[in-house]
Amino acid sequence: MKLLVKFFVKIMVFISSLFPRTWLRKSGSWVGFLWFDVFGFRKKIVMSNLAIAFPDMPEAEKKKIGRESVYQLGYNFSEFFFIPSVSKKWMAENVVFEGWENVEKARSLGKGMFFLSLHLGNGDLAANAIALNGQETVIITKRFKTKWFDDLWFSVRGAQGVQYIDAHAPNNAFEILKALKRSAGLVFVLDQFMGKPYGVATTFFGKRTGTAYGLALFVQKTKAPVLPIYTYEGRDQKLHVVFEPAMDTAPCVTDDKDQTILNITQMFNDKLEQIVRKHPEQWMWVHRRWKEFS
Repeated sequence: MKLLVKFFVKIMVFISSLFPRTWLRKSGSWVGFLWFDVFGFRKKIVMSNLAIAFPDMPEAEKKKIGRESVYQLGYNFSEFFFIPSVSKKWMAENVVFEGWENVEKARSLGKGMFFLSLHLGNGDLAANAIALNGQETVIITKRFKTKWFDDLWFSVRGAQGVQYIDAHAPNNAFEILKALKRSAGLVFVLDQFMGKPYGVATTFFGKRTGTAYGLALFVQKTKAPVLPIYTYEGRDQKLHVVFEPAMDTAPCVTDDKDQTILNITQMFNDKLEQIVRKHPEQWMWVHRRWKEFS
C-alpha cells in the first residue's frame, strides 16, 4: 500500500508539472461539481453558515457563494501535486505579492513574526511561494497518526521549504520559540472552531463560537509582530498573496491576563471576518465554525 501511494504521488506530481496553472485549476472543477452539485456533501452546513454570516443576503447569492467556495476546494486539490514543481520563474508569471514590505519591516525587528491566517484561497501554494521568495515559513498544524502517510503528505505540502510544527506535540512551544529566533514567520490558522481547553468564547460574524487562544498567548510572551496574511485568486487568474501591516494589540492589554488573551483573540477574529467579507466565495464555508461553545 505504501509503495502504491508513493507511486501515485510521483505520477500526480509529474502530470501536474506538464500543464499551465489555468488548466490545472479547471481540472479541479469536477471535485466541486460532485461535492456540491451531485452529492451535496455538507451543503446544508455551507448554506447554514452563510445564513449566519449574511442574514440579509438573497438566497440565490448565498448559493452562488457557497457553490464557488466548494469549487475552490476542488481547484486547490488540483494544484496540490504541482507544489513540488513551483519555481521562481513560475512565481514571476503566476504570483502577485501584495505588501511584501510589511514582511521586511517585521523581519528588521529581529523578533521573528506571526502570520495570522485562514482557509481562504490556496494557502498551501501561497505558503510555499512565500518560502521560495526568501521568508522562512512554519505552519502550526495537526499531523496524521500514520507516520508514512504523514511524511508523504507533508513532503508534498512543504516541497519548497515550508516547515510544520505539530499543534498538539508536547514540545511545540519550544519549537515555536526556536523558529522565532531564526526570524521565521509562524503561521497560525485561526478560522476554525476550537473548544475548551484550547479555545475561548469569542464572536465571529456576530455569533458566539470558540477560537484557539494560542497565538494571543505567544504574542503576549514574545511581543513579536502579527501580520494578517491571506491569499486569493484574482481576476487576472493569478495567485495574490497579501501581507497586511502588523496589528497593534496594545489596546487589548489589561491588568487581567485572561481578559487580555480574550481581547487579543477577539481582535484576531474581527480581522479574519474583514478578510472573509472581501472574498467570501473563496473561504471554506464547509467547516462547522459555529459549534456550541460550553
